[in-house]
Amino acid sequence: MRTIDLRGTRPSTTELLALVPRAATDVSAALEPARALIDAVREHGESALLDQAERFDRVRPASVRVPADELEAARDALAPEIRDAALRTIERVRAASAAQVPAPERTVLGDGAVVEQRWQPVARVGLYVPGGKAVYPSSVVMNVVPAQAAGVRSIALASPPQAEFGGRVHPTIAGVAALLGITEVYAMGGAGAIGAFAHGVPGLGLEPVQRVTGPGNVFVAAAKRLVQGVTGIDAEAGPTDILVIADDAADADFVAADLVSQAEHDELAASVLVTDSAEFAARVVARLEARAEATKHRERVRQAIDGVQSAVVLVDDLEQACDFANAFGAEHLEIQVRDVEAVLARIENAGAIFVGPYSPVSLGDYAAGSNHVLPTGGQSRYAAGLSAATFLRPQQVVRYDEQALREVAPVIAALSAEEDLPAHGEAVTARFDRA
Repeated sequence: MRTIDLRGTRPSTTELLALVPRAATDVSAALEPARALIDAVREHGESALLDQAERFDRVRPASVRVPADELEAARDALAPEIRDAALRTIERVRAASAAQVPAPERTVLGDGAVVEQRWQPVARVGLYVPGGKAVYPSSVVMNVVPAQAAGVRSIALASPPQAEFGGRVHPTIAGVAALLGITEVYAMGGAGAIGAFAHGVPGLGLEPVQRVTGPGNVFVAAAKRLVQGVTGIDAEAGPTDILVIADDAADADFVAADLVSQAEHDELAASVLVTDSAEFAARVVARLEARAEATKHRERVRQAIDGVQSAVVLVDDLEQACDFANAFGAEHLEIQVRDVEAVLARIENAGAIFVGPYSPVSLGDYAAGSNHVLPTGGQSRYAAGLSAATFLRPQQVVRYDEQALREVAPVIAALSAEEDLPAHGEAVTARFDRA
């Protein structure tokens, strides 16, 4: 793992943004291939989805829409320990998601002058669960539960068909979806699936959705960018990342284990340690080498930690560590230092924050109750992770009576005249000019 040594310097925010390690992914390069796949689905519907499955997933499903009896059978066939783990995760995520739904507010600005704030769920969403290097039943939970907590009435789910299972959605994905009461599931993946959600596929009975969420590869990210304006999206998800801020009080083996845990996702995953102790950094690197060699996906892990996106960052102090972390905008940020609160107070940008030695990112991936669909690639500098709020739209309901409107009529008249929009003012005075 390479080293970025910032000791003895105080880079500006602009300079830090240029220094942060990033994977060499370019969503824009995937836009035209993704556009072609989306256009094919718009024009040819189910047949295009089947052709794309055969091309990219090496299998042609018997049908794109998963039959209800297949979903029920997958649910009933879940191994008891998987069913129990899923139910416990659902319970925790449901409790945390319910807390994300704001209460309606009523603001009284005067007699007869009221503005009500309400949070209205979108009616229909499309949730994407990837199926590449791993199977992600946890992502089913993380997508579905917040939508349900927000009050979304219609939920469709897509996941790529699996050659290993004869073109069906992975049975664990299907089983957990059924466990959550989802009856509309499609064996489709990649950019075509995102296009199908956005534009609908009449031949499948797939109606267009108002928002698409869920992680995926670069073509899924490109497709999300292309369908914005037709439907809403959560974010353009990319390779996962973890940044650990640690001092010499942290456990080097814990830190190494956490860096490896995210590196096993993808060769482009970013594992970054920021510390004010060179000696501690050396201990972490030693443990990282040992853990990388011992883990099942050692080749994938090795490529990730040796890649340009991963690094040990040496800083003078934890204040500088926070500055670097804010510039990096981690998907997952761990804080393992003596004075946690001092560091936490300086953190502005992170998808999710894991505090202390017994709050590893893996906890958030599964059972913490928090959501693991988070902004990647520095997007946490301006975007939030998936939550019930993702599926809600704030709406203001204005209720003024005649006297309340009369009181602000001069304000409206003055501003509309200044903006040379006299009809705006006339729409108010018309209500009081009648004989």
